[in-house]
Amino acid sequence: MMLPILLALAGIQAAPTAPAVPALGTLPRQELPARGCAAYLWSVQDQRFVAMVEPTRLRIILDGKATDLAAVQAGGAGALGLASTTRYAANGVDATLEMTIAQRETLQDGAIVSDASLRIARPGQDEMVVPVGGLVGCAPVSR
Repeated sequence: MMLPILLALAGIQAAPTAPAVPALGTLPRQELPARGCAAYLWSVQDQRFVAMVEPTRLRIILDGKATDLAAVQAGGAGALGLASTTRYAANGVDATLEMTIAQRETLQDGAIVSDASLRIARPGQDEMVVPVGGLVGCAPVSR
C-alpha cells in the first residue's frame, strides 16, 4: 500500500498495465457427434481438456466463456473428415489449429492426434500458442 504513495511523492508513475493474455479454460465433458468425427484436445503442459474440434467449428473456453468459432478455411491432408490445418474465427477471435491425425488398427471409430498446436489471436492482445494432443472420436458406424 505504501509503494504507490512513495512513487507518487517521488513523481514516478507506475508502469502501464500490459494487455490481458488470453487464457484457455477447461471444457466440461463433450458428447461424441451424432454423425462424423470430432477431435478432443488436451493441453500438453497440464493435461486439461481445452478444445473440441468438428469439421465446421472449434469449441473452447476463452476468458471463462464458452466460445464456438466457425471454420473459415481448411487445408492439408487430414483424416476422418478433419483437416490438418484449419482457421476459425468469430467475434474478434482468430484461431488456427494444426494437427497430425494418426489412425491405428487398434483404435476403432477414432484416431490419435499425435502432434498439434492451437494458436489464438485477438486484436490488441498477445497471441497464445498452446501445444495440444488428444483423440479423435467418431460416431459408431454399423458393421
